Amino acid sequence: MATTISASVCETPGCSSEAKLQCPTCIKLGIQGSFFCSQACFKGAWNEHKQVHKKAKENQEESKNGYNPWPGFRYTGTLRAFPVTPKRTVPDTIPRPDYADHPEGVPVTERQLRGSTNIKQLDDEEQEGMRVVCKLAREILDVAADAIDVGVTTDEIDRLVHEATIDRECYPSPLNYYEFPKSCCTSVNEVICHGIPDMRPLEKGDIINIDITAYHKGFHGDLNETFFVGEVDESSKQLVKTTHECLMMAIDEVKPGVRYREMGNIIQKHAQAHGYSVVRSYCGHGIHQLFHTAPSVPHYGKNKAIGVMKPGHTFTIEPMISEGTWRDEMWPDNWTAVTQDGRRSAQFEHTLLVTDTGCEILTRRRSKDGQPHFMDSM
Repeated sequence: MATTISASVCETPGCSSEAKLQCPTCIKLGIQGSFFCSQACFKGAWNEHKQVHKKAKENQEESKNGYNPWPGFRYTGTLRAFPVTPKRTVPDTIPRPDYADHPEGVPVTERQLRGSTNIKQLDDEEQEGMRVVCKLAREILDVAADAIDVGVTTDEIDRLVHEATIDRECYPSPLNYYEFPKSCCTSVNEVICHGIPDMRPLEKGDIINIDITAYHKGFHGDLNETFFVGEVDESSKQLVKTTHECLMMAIDEVKPGVRYREMGNIIQKHAQAHGYSVVRSYCGHGIHQLFHTAPSVPHYGKNKAIGVMKPGHTFTIEPMISEGTWRDEMWPDNWTAVTQDGRRSAQFEHTLLVTDTGCEILTRRRSKDGQPHFMDSM
């Protein structure tokens, strides 16, 4: 029903009658005018008039941050794109992977091995190289975690990550990888993974995943965690807690002789038991001198991953668990993966080394209590 207000002229084409009714949606949206003489005129003009609402909503979204890079793009949730600052530079004195200076960010060596299911077994010297870089990557993530607060932009977190990485004589592995423009990934709320740090200030109640990979003396170390921004609701706490449990339950089963496909069965069983879904488009991966290589480690059940764990294998497990559907969509930046229904998603990741009897968590937290940050407020 239209809302009664002071008299004006009916806006229905061809009608100039006195009008005292105003469209209730226009009132909510702050649209001036929109008067009609009767409910009949209002209904008759509806198909044309509702376009005014659509345009107003688009304009409001654009004005939220004064930035609209993709006019007409339909976001799945409430998060919006904000301006992205230019790529940061890395001193020439720091060794870098082959894609760092490639004009299209192509990892040439990695590409040459694409499709291979051969899983490299690292020797003792290579394993030690992985231990060193993973320890440094953990330190960098801890720097980022300490900066999380209401009002802090993800671009500022990226700056701190970039500087902490260089201070440790590392190259930030995401930078220019297939032209990714930043030194870490920051994935907020409905962003599943690969969020690009930008000028959006973090808000109270957000959850944010920070994904760090460092390259040091020929090796990559990769990890991520999901954190709370201020006080968050109980549903977000439960999602994050369950996601961390999914990762740790899978890690508990890592040892020689286990099939990589089994990780997905463990993770999906626990996630589904709590009413969550497991993202299927992205998976864990082998990592050492190459950023991404065999094996592939899907996180969903009944997958067809190839390979059996052996001592010397290094790889990541990094489940992405969502409140609603497991299906994802991509923002037009070709990186930011979001949930199709706009609901929240969380993720945790470790780089692991298979030993003779089990596994070593190379990116483990080295604090006294050994607990991830999110548990501090639970």
